[in-house]
Amino acid sequence: MSDAFLSCHHLVKRYGETAVVQDLSFEIRPGECLGVIGPNGAGKTTTLRMCLGLSAPDSGHVQAFGLRMPDDAHAIKAQLGVVTQYDSLDPDFSCAENLLVFGRYFGINTAAMRARIPALLDFAALAHKADAKPGQLSGGMRRRLSLARALVNDPRLLMLDEPTTGLDPQARHLMWERLQQLLQQGKSILLTTHFMDEAERLCDRLLVIDHGRKIAEGKPRELIAAHLEPEVVEVYGVNGEGQAQALAHGEAHAPLRALASRVEVSGETVFFYTQDAAPLLQALAHAQGLRSLHRPANLEDLFLKLTGRQIREEG
Repeated sequence: MSDAFLSCHHLVKRYGETAVVQDLSFEIRPGECLGVIGPNGAGKTTTLRMCLGLSAPDSGHVQAFGLRMPDDAHAIKAQLGVVTQYDSLDPDFSCAENLLVFGRYFGINTAAMRARIPALLDFAALAHKADAKPGQLSGGMRRRLSLARALVNDPRLLMLDEPTTGLDPQARHLMWERLQQLLQQGKSILLTTHFMDEAERLCDRLLVIDHGRKIAEGKPRELIAAHLEPEVVEVYGVNGEGQAQALAHGEAHAPLRALASRVEVSGETVFFYTQDAAPLLQALAHAQGLRSLHRPANLEDLFLKLTGRQIREEG
């Protein structure tokens, strides 16, 4: 693990009697994007806070760039860029002024920072908004300004906590494009996200955590192949959830279920996981009152299999 930008060793964090993070170890290598995914309350944000030195682990430790957190927190943070889940831009400053002021935290003098600002705004596609204040920007623009601000110190590692939450598809795709550019420049990224398409698109490796524990780790497509059947058929009963339950459990539909390796039901939808969907699709073609969608297994299927379909509330 000596060549890793960031290494977390057996992290444990408790709040009272509750263990929020339990024996969690992982690393981020130079030039890679590591995605951390898990349900609400899985321990993602607590893990990120320990990586940033904002919360001390009860046991275990964090190393970054050959240094140790929190003893060398100042030197480590000088090489980090952070985008939090919620914008913390100063509403009274323009876009350019937000960058200028933030540069002072890293000891960058005014002249040097002014020289950097045009390139940062151009990277964020905000050159035309240099004098606008955050309140005049769209949500996507504010997120890109937050990313530009995280780059003022030219960090080696970026830590992004759900950076595209609340953005429309166009804004998300532009943010993805910018993050891919940073990876191509050799920077590393630690990304937490609830968007499975985002994780699969950006991440070289994924860390899946639940109840504070690592339950899977690996490349997205390799994890899908290891844990799931390759094909999925979603079947919808036109008469609602009662029909879906009958399809999943009723005797009349037992021949259909026999054509799948695994069957799950969620609301009005029944998911048939299979090695070969052709026989099932042929049988469904003759079924009355059913609609179906055939697709390859994806990262969302993996997430739901590993962490369950039950809703997790915040807090």
